[in-house]
Amino acid sequence: MSPRGRHHRSDLADIARRAMREKGLDPDFPKDALQQLTHIEAPARDKDPAIRDLRDLLWASIDNDDSRDLDQLSVAEELGGGSVKVLIAIADVDALVRKGTPLDSRAARNTTSVYTAGGVFPMLPEKLSTDLTSLNQDEDRLAVVIEYVVNADGTLGDSSVTRSLVRNKAKLAYDSADLWRDGRGEMPEAMARVPGVDAQIRLQEDVSQRLRRLRYAHGALDLQTIEARAVFDGDEIRDLTVDEQNQPRQLIEDFMIAANGVTARYLEEAGFAALRRVVRSPERWQRIVSVAAEHGFSLPEEPDSKALEEFLAARRKADPLRFPDLSLVIVKLMGAGEYVVELPGKEPVGHFGLAVRDYTHSTAPNRRYPDVITQRLLKAALAHCSSPYSVSELNGLALHCTEQEDAANKVERLVRKSAAALLLETRIGERFDGIVTGASEKGTWARIFRPPVEGKVVRGSEGLEIGDKVSVKLVSTDVERGYIDFVRV
Repeated sequence: MSPRGRHHRSDLADIARRAMREKGLDPDFPKDALQQLTHIEAPARDKDPAIRDLRDLLWASIDNDDSRDLDQLSVAEELGGGSVKVLIAIADVDALVRKGTPLDSRAARNTTSVYTAGGVFPMLPEKLSTDLTSLNQDEDRLAVVIEYVVNADGTLGDSSVTRSLVRNKAKLAYDSADLWRDGRGEMPEAMARVPGVDAQIRLQEDVSQRLRRLRYAHGALDLQTIEARAVFDGDEIRDLTVDEQNQPRQLIEDFMIAANGVTARYLEEAGFAALRRVVRSPERWQRIVSVAAEHGFSLPEEPDSKALEEFLAARRKADPLRFPDLSLVIVKLMGAGEYVVELPGKEPVGHFGLAVRDYTHSTAPNRRYPDVITQRLLKAALAHCSSPYSVSELNGLALHCTEQEDAANKVERLVRKSAAALLLETRIGERFDGIVTGASEKGTWARIFRPPVEGKVVRGSEGLEIGDKVSVKLVSTDVERGYIDFVRV
């Protein structure tokens, strides 16, 4: 805690580091990894004649405003007859981080970057993830390119995977791109300086909507949960904001889901065992049925993602205020995603929430280790080599990646709560309007609307039910533990 008696951003960093160690994550890089890093001075180069030169295409990245670890680029080409070819370039991280090296071992330990209000704890050193292996604007980079044809009805046609040399022509951000597309803001500078990028984004938007419509028709779930992000002015926390879903975010999501499906099928056709990202058919389906019944909606006895999405869409329209809390209930009842090894020819588990049969993680190798594993499998398949991983090795990695991802999520949630407590630390005694988000023998919780913070109702909670609107007064905060206590007014 700050010697002045108040908590500051540096305290959140300390909380994050302590929580990471408690969860089996390493916030620092070991000496051997840093020593290896000193010998890496430039982006990877490869003279393999099979690598295509695609630098002249109008590649662009779209990510958060503050993202510096750019994993993917996209570009599209109209083929006629309503079909469009989409190309997704994925940063070739493996070209600089070889299997079994100290940097790889450190990445394999944490398996993911951890993003907290106390700072980012990257899976790979920033010299790599935000520079030498990042698809930065106006820089030549090696990439694994996933191509697929999207037909007029949203179905996929021919697809392929290749190694290529690419160059990011425009680094765009979700929110400013969305303001431009809606006519609420100026064209982003990075877009304006390269003729044709604006038309590219319009075309990609149209294609992504085709993909999304078909996925929802098959039962993909449209969920909305609230994860507030801390906004700082120097070392002082000023606000918590929630990133709103918008078309550019959906565009990238749609393109990456399709690319991950192409990747999974490519490895299966190559005869490779591979990591798949799965969300199993919910074991607690009957509880989901009960939740729907409480809202007057009847779901079938057997898990049915399409019927569940119809229920969710109806509730989003009927009660948008409470929809994020309903979404969170459904997410918890569905169960967490996990990594599993699937062998060629075996029936895949699939991803219940996305309503897709074939799905892996391949599009974020700067920040997720399963994507690095998948990249190595792809490159081995492309070179007609044997798999760099045995099935038993993959099984161990699948379990470890699942566990570490869960640990990272817990750290991020804890620091979000601590950041919320920090924001409210000076507002003891103030009153807020909110909504009840939890009510059980363990206690009653409420989410206030502004700022978007959840806390426990420690007094006056009698008779409150989930979904009730409520007025509360803040009585205490505990930044170290992420506790916020309200009393009902």
